[in-house]
Amino acid sequence: MGFYKQDVFGNALFLKRFLIRVLGAISHRRFRGFNKLHIEGSEIIRDLPQANVLFVSNHQTYFADVVAMFHVFNASLKGRVDTIKDIGYLWKPKTNLYFVAAKETMKSGLLPKLMAYVGSVSVERTWRSKGKDIQRQVKMSDVNNISKALKDGWLITFPQGTTKSFKPIRRGTVHIIKQNKPIVIPIVIDGFRRSFDKKGLLVKKRGVLQSMVIKKPLEFDFENESVEKIIEKIEMAIEQHPSFLKVHSEKEVEKYFRQEEELNKQRKYKDG
Repeated sequence: MGFYKQDVFGNALFLKRFLIRVLGAISHRRFRGFNKLHIEGSEIIRDLPQANVLFVSNHQTYFADVVAMFHVFNASLKGRVDTIKDIGYLWKPKTNLYFVAAKETMKSGLLPKLMAYVGSVSVERTWRSKGKDIQRQVKMSDVNNISKALKDGWLITFPQGTTKSFKPIRRGTVHIIKQNKPIVIPIVIDGFRRSFDKKGLLVKKRGVLQSMVIKKPLEFDFENESVEKIIEKIEMAIEQHPSFLKVHSEKEVEKYFRQEEELNKQRKYKDG
């Protein structure tokens, strides 16, 4: 009977495993091959409960960000520490790992449809559709599906709802947090915008050092903290708060880039 098991959305688990293995094998060299993924904090993943965990992250491409997280999370659960070396970790992948994505994005081609089957919780955006600004009410079925995914396992979301940097956090994310009271893990990514096209399907540049920093769980007072306070905590944790836009002097910028160049050399040596 195990062959016919389904996830909470009715997707066959044997097919999900197969797709994760195939897509993982195809994408692996994008993060450990002609491009490198530097990982920090992956040990946090191993200590998380099986369900009601929400990952919040900044967003740089439609798909590459999520694919990298699937690699990192599964590698960590199989004992890897800050590495995705040896792709065998995908032989028995975590199948109750989901991600929130715009419905129109997940219908935009064969590959997005396959990824949707792997774990997409597809929602209708309330503020934008087909490249135009709109205003529409949140669908309760979308809210219920997000809660269903959290009850079953882990959920990745990009609370800004866009790949553009320093855009405000969507208030819907806070309502999800207040309603479900999940463990909230912040993630900061970088380098994906330089590596891939906007969709994250085509390689734009090789030799790019990407990074993913997984931080400790955020602490909230679910009953007493305001929506604005929770938004501020998330913005700070994923380094998208307006304070990160502070204007630096020319000397500070030069110093920063020298330090970043030296750090990149150290990361390349470590990841090599």
